[in-house]
Amino acid sequence: MSQSKFATLAVHAGQQPDPLTGAVNVPVYLSSTFELTGIGTDRGYDYSRAGNPTRAHLEEALAAIEGGTCGHAFASGMAAIYALVATLRTGDHLICSHNVYGGTTRLFNLIIQHYGIEIEYVDTANLDAVKAAIKRNTKLIHIETPTNPLMVLTDIAAVSEVAHAHGVEVSVDNTFMSPALQSPIALGADIVMHSTTKFLNGHSDGLGGALIGTKPEHKERFLLVQKAAGGIMSPFEAFLVMRGIKTLPLRMKQHEENGRAVAEFLSTQSKVTRLAYPGLKSHPQHELAKRQQRGFGSMLSFDLGSREKAGKFLGAVKLFLNAESLGGVESLASHSATTTHFALTDAEREKVGITQGLVRLSVGIEDKDDLIADLEQALAAV
Repeated sequence: MSQSKFATLAVHAGQQPDPLTGAVNVPVYLSSTFELTGIGTDRGYDYSRAGNPTRAHLEEALAAIEGGTCGHAFASGMAAIYALVATLRTGDHLICSHNVYGGTTRLFNLIIQHYGIEIEYVDTANLDAVKAAIKRNTKLIHIETPTNPLMVLTDIAAVSEVAHAHGVEVSVDNTFMSPALQSPIALGADIVMHSTTKFLNGHSDGLGGALIGTKPEHKERFLLVQKAAGGIMSPFEAFLVMRGIKTLPLRMKQHEENGRAVAEFLSTQSKVTRLAYPGLKSHPQHELAKRQQRGFGSMLSFDLGSREKAGKFLGAVKLFLNAESLGGVESLASHSATTTHFALTDAEREKVGITQGLVRLSVGIEDKDDLIADLEQALAAV
């Protein structure tokens, strides 16, 4: 199975027929506890916080599709990021991409740094800046590529090479691309993180997060956090993600086709003052995207110049829903300054380029002509 191509892994990895009944879908084991076979012995499970058969199947699938050795499923993407940094110690130094998702910044700034962990935000797209930031106490470089919502890329292979030369691990938030379009571990990363809420689930009906590791110590560390902190994914949520993974290759093809079409349309619109989509040749990192990714995805952002104009646009869209989140089959539009990056101060948003006129799109799998028509009529209202 490990040598199978991605579409085959998506359908079959971790999703073997149930040995008891032959059910082709993994059963949802809605049991908090399991009967023990004796004192200190069991059938593989004793309590669902420590392990659940449904979650275990998902974790096997996650490891397979990302090319890792262990997978760990959490209650949300933020729970996964917390687990990623939970085993750092006082005095450790963490480098993070400087324009990541606002929730990541909120977690790091308002909680993690109070544990005595030094956090430094660096433009990881600038390899020299990464080199300059590494210290003797640096333990982890956390990359988000492409970034949310400005679609800035980091060269995973280059950063990993630099990090490993200093004994530093690299983690990559692969939520925007999904393993269908980007394989960070194959590029040298040590750990991959996902908000499974997004493309892996794909239907906007469940929260979740995941970490995929590559070393025995990753399995030990993340399993410890699952048991000790308890932010684990429920069996039913795990079932939903497994269902989503089966169709991930097909969905991403349509997301990709629609994302390109929408970006090309917006590139011709005079009311759009800034457009970020790595699939456009005008994007400054287009060549890196071609080299590092197997496609450009369906996430993009554009600037309309002011909060008032962004508000008029979001009030006029019909097919695109004015809602947070991303990666579902339906198309979404959101105002980043008041949603994903609301937790940042005005100065912090300005520093990373989150303006009041910025709109982020998650392009779904509807008919692309209908989506473009919706954007056209909404822009007319601006």
